[in-house]
Amino acid sequence: MPARNEPSSSSTAKRFALSGPSLVLDERVHAYRRDIADIALAGQLFAPHYARPMLRSCGSRPTFVRPAPSAEAPPSSELLPGEAFAVLEISGGWAWGYCRYDHYVGYVETTALVEPIAPTHLVAAAQAPAYAEPDDRTPPLASFTMGSRLAGHEQSGFLATDSGFVPMTHVRPIGTLEHDSAAVCERLLGTPYRLGGRSIQGIDCSGLVQLSLALCGICAPRDSDQQRVLGYPLGPRTPNERGDIVFFEGHVGLMASPEDLIHATGFRGETVIEPLATVQGRTAIVERRRLPG
Repeated sequence: MPARNEPSSSSTAKRFALSGPSLVLDERVHAYRRDIADIALAGQLFAPHYARPMLRSCGSRPTFVRPAPSAEAPPSSELLPGEAFAVLEISGGWAWGYCRYDHYVGYVETTALVEPIAPTHLVAAAQAPAYAEPDDRTPPLASFTMGSRLAGHEQSGFLATDSGFVPMTHVRPIGTLEHDSAAVCERLLGTPYRLGGRSIQGIDCSGLVQLSLALCGICAPRDSDQQRVLGYPLGPRTPNERGDIVFFEGHVGLMASPEDLIHATGFRGETVIEPLATVQGRTAIVERRRLPG
């Protein structure tokens, strides 16, 4: 595993010099610490050591990404089953690196990571059961949350995976896109609010937007302030449309209709649809944006 004293790490003095332009670093998406940095930053950032990432995948259960190697650290994001994680260092049962999907940096417990998989399908339902046999009359062995990536083959109307048989109605082949991000959000109505969450067990506002756009083939950043690069801004007189993204201070949601917002809200404690005017009564709109097409 990449670590500071192993061959996968490189001494700055011996191998690298600052040759590229300086970066405006965001510790959420640039993997660097005082003692080590991603080798992709070599030449643009000074570090005592650089590490080459080693790819791993999240196992059968979601796992939190935390800003520090401690279960007491509040989660900043969540890695879903089958999603890739680029490991830069392992120490004390924690892997430090970044989520490959959105480059979000943090620590995950090493026990949650497995050998990388080549996913064939994506879970599109809010939750997909996995059965011991291709028969939905049997008790499920496990379940996979929306956005989980699975590897398997079709058998009798089920996706046969190493974790069980998942109904084909609950999954989509990788690359098969949806066209209504608000409809994706609506499948998660009632999901508990949890800061850092991206799953049916708990989700936050930007996680809901990111997950819904992912099923539509749009790779969105993780946090609401980062997501303000999506699409193009709307003028003050432009009416809302379904699927428009509405940004507030530290919050984001999608329009379910010209009048109603769907969002994961700590105020209500879950994912809900409520009038945009009601939300505006609690916090002002910062910007509205629309995705092309």
